[in-house]
Amino acid sequence: MTIVSGRCLVARVSGEMDYQSTPWFRARFKELIARGGRFLVLDLAEVSFCDSAGLNELLGARRQADAIGAVLVLACVPAPLRRTLQMTGADHVLRVFDTVADAQAVFGG
Repeated sequence: MTIVSGRCLVARVSGEMDYQSTPWFRARFKELIARGGRFLVLDLAEVSFCDSAGLNELLGARRQADAIGAVLVLACVPAPLRRTLQMTGADHVLRVFDTVADAQAVFGG
């Protein structure tokens, strides 16, 4: 589900982000970025699992957003995924907020 809130486009991501689901997520992220929002927030609260393929999709979505001058951030990242981001150093590339409201406050949501 995607909603527009202020200047932010918020997308709720759910389910498992793994090698089997990455084609689906890749297509959804591409659609989201193509909508042309300047600030994109991925709400990951309902992501139950994320392996290296899922992490790669998140990084790829950020690169796609960067390419069009958009800012893509993560919010509500589950603890296991947050640890993965920290262990891999991806938390230095992907900006993470505790809540969607925190991200919106920074970007004028």
